[in-house]
Amino acid sequence: MSAYVKPRWLRDLLRFLPLKSQFVLSGNVRDLQACEIAPNVVTAQPLVSMLNLNLRAEGYQQIVVWNPVAGFTVPDSHVPPTESAEDTLRLLGLTAVEGAAPGGLDALTTCLERLATLSGEPVALVVDFASRLAVRTESLTAAEHNLFTRALVMAHTVAPRPAGQHRRPFFNTVVWVVDKEGDLPDWMLIDNPRVRHIPVAKPDGIARRSLSSALLRGVPGTPQASPEMLADANKAFVDGSEGLLLADMNAIATLARVEGVTVDKIADAVRRYKVGVTEDPWLQIDRDKIRNAEVTVRQRVKGQSHAVTHMLDLVKRAMTGVGSQRKGNRPRGVAFLAGPTGVGKTELAKTITSLLFGDESAYIRFDMSEFSAEHADQRLIGAPPGYVGYDVGGELTNAIRERPFSVVLFDEIEKAHPRILDKFLQILDDGVLTSGRGDRVYFSEALIIFTSNLGIYRQDEFGARVPNVLPGEDFNEVQEKVLSEIQRHFKLVLNRPEILNRIGENVIVFDFIREDIAHEIFEQMVRAVLDDIHTQEVAVELRSESLDALRRQCLADLSNGGRGIRNQIEARLINPLARGLFDHDAKPGDRFAITGIDTGSFHLEKL
Repeated sequence: MSAYVKPRWLRDLLRFLPLKSQFVLSGNVRDLQACEIAPNVVTAQPLVSMLNLNLRAEGYQQIVVWNPVAGFTVPDSHVPPTESAEDTLRLLGLTAVEGAAPGGLDALTTCLERLATLSGEPVALVVDFASRLAVRTESLTAAEHNLFTRALVMAHTVAPRPAGQHRRPFFNTVVWVVDKEGDLPDWMLIDNPRVRHIPVAKPDGIARRSLSSALLRGVPGTPQASPEMLADANKAFVDGSEGLLLADMNAIATLARVEGVTVDKIADAVRRYKVGVTEDPWLQIDRDKIRNAEVTVRQRVKGQSHAVTHMLDLVKRAMTGVGSQRKGNRPRGVAFLAGPTGVGKTELAKTITSLLFGDESAYIRFDMSEFSAEHADQRLIGAPPGYVGYDVGGELTNAIRERPFSVVLFDEIEKAHPRILDKFLQILDDGVLTSGRGDRVYFSEALIIFTSNLGIYRQDEFGARVPNVLPGEDFNEVQEKVLSEIQRHFKLVLNRPEILNRIGENVIVFDFIREDIAHEIFEQMVRAVLDDIHTQEVAVELRSESLDALRRQCLADLSNGGRGIRNQIEARLINPLARGLFDHDAKPGDRFAITGIDTGSFHLEKL
């Protein structure tokens, strides 16, 4: 176990005790602190308890704590004071009962005055929840103004005196504990040489490491674990809790005890705490269903066998957890689907979602063409404090908080404003976003899919948009050109090559819809139309000559892929068929035949 190191804020406070009469602690003041209560014994303590322990060790006779609810209290200490808590409180002008005294704003003002003139061994007053002293610091009430004015005068008029065994100079110190520095009046703090503001930072790796061993002691399996296993568990606990508070680490250890998570699985307890799920949903997926999924997926996504195989590999990796023992909370999988329009990119995302959830509409989809404005990121993460919609939250952060186990689809990513792309960098690198309200949302259980038409067109030397790849080109050539253009766009146009670096080799280029695949798509779509009518107990026969003519018309232009084929079928089959069935007042049991498409005149004949 590494040697305990006091947090920086505490070292700063103790160093300046002989020099400053008042201190303001702000920031992470509601978190637990790693505190060494005995040699090599580190526990998690509230900030006020840590102040009490360390100030008493420095030579303070008593530590008096005030908060708006409890009034004045004197915390216990393992070092017996020379005078009782009741005596100290009475010297401060308070009516003490069993080591405590009620008191509001006026009593606190009186206490500050008495503290300034109190002789003998030094006493510290900790004003906890001091952010609640004033409703608005720019327009104080008479009582609030009186309190802070007396505190200001006291800061300048009190003098230090020798105290303790080493006769170091000490003040009767006042410590204000606030959420942020601005919660106290500016005129009391700014340019005041007798007051020192000390920010309390969130715990770093050293603080988390110093506390992890103590927290893991109560986790099941720790007494029987080998030193190597404990070292691995400590590392997983410290790495997995990056960005969390020490209070969160304490809660994770409690969660592990309550739910029986053994010490070698502490990373699982961290994951459960972060995303709020009790089981790993990726382990609940039917493996046989994924193992046999390739045939099913290829029935829906035609002609993209390499893309299907790559995506299923990503799903299998997410399920097995291979590569997941890494620092941070990166998503379970990331894919960038690129290629021409209408070739099955979105369809593949829907199909994968259907495999995982049993419902293809269960994915979270964002059309990035709606996020082209500079401040559109506020829609994703929520507006910052003070802006309209702050209390609503962001669309993306809210969705992930509700459904951490999900497929998140960002359609047409190239249309998003570059500022949005910076948010994606956070997701891909750290697996976390901070919402406008300050909540951390984790993407560690999500599968992220981007789609894009990048690389299909490029700008020529005159700035005109021209095709970069053509349907007649070999797929290997198409793939090479598309990847090259994507690299150029992210590196030179967006100046964000790091995004592609995070995606790695998971840029999947889709091929054009070739003629043989187009025939399969056509047959499948026509069959689906006729089967749909059949469910209404109406039989429609499409004569062979009309079917051949319809096929020629629908497959004449494949530049828009499967979507273009669907549009042609709607225009040349579905619309006139619906019109004909309506005109014939079709009823269950009726039979019809479609003729005339080969002559350019659609005709629905009742049989």
